[in-house]
Amino acid sequence: MTDPAPTVPDPVAILEGLSAAKVRFILVGGLAAVAQGAPITTMDVDIVPDRSPENLSRLMAFLQSIDAVYRRPDDKVIRPRKEDIAGSGHCLLRTRMGSLDVLGAIERRMAYEDLVERSVMIPFKGYSIQVLNLETLLELKRLSRDPKDKQRLPVLEETLRQSTLPKKDR
Repeated sequence: MTDPAPTVPDPVAILEGLSAAKVRFILVGGLAAVAQGAPITTMDVDIVPDRSPENLSRLMAFLQSIDAVYRRPDDKVIRPRKEDIAGSGHCLLRTRMGSLDVLGAIERRMAYEDLVERSVMIPFKGYSIQVLNLETLLELKRLSRDPKDKQRLPVLEETLRQSTLPKKDR
């Protein structure tokens, strides 16, 4: 297998590929905020997939098609297995399209089923992508100990404020 490190990360291609493969997932993390208008920069894709057997099979086929391997500090190449992505842990992957983090659950042990009602559908290249809503992103970032999350809080708060203002007041 060749090194799947992309020359230029392409998160759009990852999302389009997941959608074309009919993988059910919720986009979370920085890209979820960007999809809702937040002016932040992120180059990785964080998803929480539906862990039904059929969906995991579609996800595994997609991961194989983009040469997904675990991100590691050494040169050892380890491919994700279905049982890895079926769990509640995190699979931090490197692909030929860029970084893809497949998260079984996020803060407060929230899995796909818990996040569905906290997500919005956003049109994307002829598909609809389920995206964690800004209110929930903010709630989770406020709990985070990650300095990067703390730095983004004011930007996310302002994005939410702007999105709830009447158009004439924006």
